[in-house]
Amino acid sequence: MAGMLFLCAAALLLLAAGEAIPPPEEAARMARFVLHNCDWGALATLSAQEGLRGHPFANIFSISDGPPGPFGGSGVPYLYLTDMEISVQDLEINSNASLTVSLAQTPYCKKHRYDPQNPLCAHIIFCGSIVKVNDSEAGLAKKALFSRHPEMESWPKDHNWFFAKFNITNIWVLDYFGGLKIVTPEEYYSVKP
Repeated sequence: MAGMLFLCAAALLLLAAGEAIPPPEEAARMARFVLHNCDWGALATLSAQEGLRGHPFANIFSISDGPPGPFGGSGVPYLYLTDMEISVQDLEINSNASLTVSLAQTPYCKKHRYDPQNPLCAHIIFCGSIVKVNDSEAGLAKKALFSRHPEMESWPKDHNWFFAKFNITNIWVLDYFGGLKIVTPEEYYSVKP
């Protein structure tokens, strides 16, 4: 446990110092970097709820692509979900979603006094779908999520929690001036953060 805390602290120090930020010409690496350094994201679904049906609905979810540290990320955003959650109910009707993660949740943007809307405070938009993980991937998802969100282990068992992943089909990176950059999932998974 102490080793895990040390790795997490070291990663945050590097991030705060700005030394580990990939350069703007490496958009795929930036996407991996931002996802790996974020603990939560805004997940947008199409609402299936009465009065909101068909409208966009964004909600905050804890995420993880692997244990903290410079070499722990798979690039796959994992989530711990329950059917009792309103966005999960939306996903049961239409599994398509988008997930936005931003360095605004890290010390990096505050240190540089970047507003969350400033392109230099990088954010990534993933589009795709949410799928339950199969039994062979559940252990990986559990390790990824519980290493960053240890409180999850004590959440009420009667809520029927399950592991899911964001199946990425499209990626947009905003990390510099000049507009969005498009990264393919193949490019994204071929690099390390």
